[in-house]
Amino acid sequence: MNTFLKGTFILAGAAFVSELIEFLVNMVLARELGKEGMGLYMSILPTIFLIATIANLELPVSISKFLTEHDRKEHRHMLGHALSFVTMLTVFLLIGGFFLFPYIPIFHEHHPLIKWIVLAFIPIISYSAVLRGYFMGVHNMSTIAVSNFIRKAIQLTILFVVFKAFHFVTIEMALFTAICTLIGSEGVVLLYLLIIYLSQLHHFPKGKPHQMSGADVRRKLLSVSLPTTGLRIFNSVANAIQPFLIKKALILSGLTASLANQHFGLMAGVAMSIGFFPAFFAHSLLVALIPAVSEAYAKNDQGKLQQLLQQSMQITILYGLPAIVMMYVFAEPLTNLFFRSPEAVFYLHALWPYFLFHFFAIPLQAYLIGLGLVKDTLYHTIWSYIVSFSMIYYFGSQHDLGMIGVIMGMNTGILLLMLLHYVTICQAIDVSYFLTKRKNPLWK
Repeated sequence: MNTFLKGTFILAGAAFVSELIEFLVNMVLARELGKEGMGLYMSILPTIFLIATIANLELPVSISKFLTEHDRKEHRHMLGHALSFVTMLTVFLLIGGFFLFPYIPIFHEHHPLIKWIVLAFIPIISYSAVLRGYFMGVHNMSTIAVSNFIRKAIQLTILFVVFKAFHFVTIEMALFTAICTLIGSEGVVLLYLLIIYLSQLHHFPKGKPHQMSGADVRRKLLSVSLPTTGLRIFNSVANAIQPFLIKKALILSGLTASLANQHFGLMAGVAMSIGFFPAFFAHSLLVALIPAVSEAYAKNDQGKLQQLLQQSMQITILYGLPAIVMMYVFAEPLTNLFFRSPEAVFYLHALWPYFLFHFFAIPLQAYLIGLGLVKDTLYHTIWSYIVSFSMIYYFGSQHDLGMIGVIMGMNTGILLLMLLHYVTICQAIDVSYFLTKRKNPLWK
């Protein structure tokens, strides 16, 4: 089994176990925090994740791509410059956070110490990003997989022990404990990655590396990190807007605000929770594909690039189609785990194209990043959201369509995204849309 496939299956196995642990974590939180506390927890998570995205700066992607494109003798030298850059970035973000966090409204609704705990989260995320990028770049996916498992396992263990040992009188204190546990588990992951990295220092090849200046390393890292971070932030903003747009369209179609909220909840909280469960495999493909494609592209190995594209599409078909069929056939018992609702069953049935094309779009996005076409990925995403949002608003606001119109817009948007990604990749590596070599290849 080649490195790419081995790394993918290792990551997928760990991701599956992590998803199951995440389910248990949410059960513990729901029981201990209650409906109100869970609502507060879910309301602050997007802010924490946005801060993590900025602190992360998509460095795992850029560093892994950078390392696979250069000789191993240069890795230690490059990582030194990357760590210096991250240190400067962390100091800048800590200073900015120190002055800005007290004025962020969401922090006013929670324990006064939460904003400082989140501030401590910044260096943990930044330095973890460098180490994750290193292990991805050297194709050490087992360490990435174990770190993902450790994060969820530690979070579940601490939550279970603390909530069993202590009874929190106020929701505020219980919520503070939950946030501390989330951030503490990331700290344990950083420690684990650091220990593994230090233990492998003697494996770095000896010899004088080609000296690159810190400015060159930063420029190359940022050429990938900035547009990729921009893509993540754009997705976060668009995903934050989408619920309000859907509910507004439903109200215009004739539903009351309460009914619009209920129908959106059934779609997003039930149908989409079930439909996106198999996406852990797609995200495992994403992590494994970026360094593999980057290395093949740096070597001008068109055969390898074509093979990677074929393998990623074949794997997606092998797990995606059976998953969609099972969700479609067992829609009723699956949705009944949440609520007994015929509407939820219908939404899960109607959204099967959205889930399937999403499974394809994720590894295709990784492939584009590996080819250095990050800006194309961003443009594709923008266009897909423009089309999707336009259709959601127009068709969703029609009295005789409502949620059917919303789902039409969502399915069309993700189909467009997948096709744009796929066509761009085929043109970039000069293969036909059926993944066969062209008679007169333009590859140079």
